[in-house]
Amino acid sequence: MDTLTLGQLAALAAASALVGFSKSAVSGANTISLAVFAAVLPARESTGVLLPILIAGDVLAVLVHRRHAHWPTLLRLFPAVAVGVVAGTAFMVWADDAAVRTSIGAILLFMAGVTIRRRRPAATGREASEESGEPATRGSGRFKARSYGVLGGFTTMVANAGGPVMSLYLLSAGFRKLGFLGTSAWFFLIVNTSKVPFSVGLGLIDAQSLLLDACMLLFVLLGAFIGRRCVDRIDQRLFEQLVIGATVLGGLQLLLR
Repeated sequence: MDTLTLGQLAALAAASALVGFSKSAVSGANTISLAVFAAVLPARESTGVLLPILIAGDVLAVLVHRRHAHWPTLLRLFPAVAVGVVAGTAFMVWADDAAVRTSIGAILLFMAGVTIRRRRPAATGREASEESGEPATRGSGRFKARSYGVLGGFTTMVANAGGPVMSLYLLSAGFRKLGFLGTSAWFFLIVNTSKVPFSVGLGLIDAQSLLLDACMLLFVLLGAFIGRRCVDRIDQRLFEQLVIGATVLGGLQLLLR
């Protein structure tokens, strides 16, 4: 921390606030936070600093949206995610910063393109209400869940970038806004917490990184408060556009940096 300039600390504070905002309002927007942390800090070390900040945002998101989770979807995803996390850990043992950024950016852009191509205009009478945790459609099969699960586990382990992958999966499964937020809140609280031993083992989390995390916590809370006030004012179509837009922007930042 003593080597960071005031401008760098301000950038990290803004990125931490965006984590809180994304966890309570627009999931996937924190890919911008990922890019900021990787720009200010060494890319590998930035993943260890960012992880506890993400977990703090996950706790806040669960407190706000816990009633809207769809547990059958979560249970279908977790085995594949575990495979992805293990693969991501193996990748981190030998991959350098450039390999991490390029691979994750390419995956995010590819999946955003697939999702945009497959989207259909919302039907007039969607069965799921905005207050329900149930997805509006049942078109997501086991293969899709496994594919997105492995990719989500891999990307979240190597760069804390699983948010956009899972956001695209939940959108493709037809989740409405609150069901989307509740399901993703529980998903990332469980997955990010399970990543802590791997990150400690890789030397990505230590006393110094935790001290920086403690300084950023207030900004996570501020961002979550702003997001909570905004989420009810964002309609479903705009919500989906923001999620996909954040995914594309985050992918480009990783790929072109």
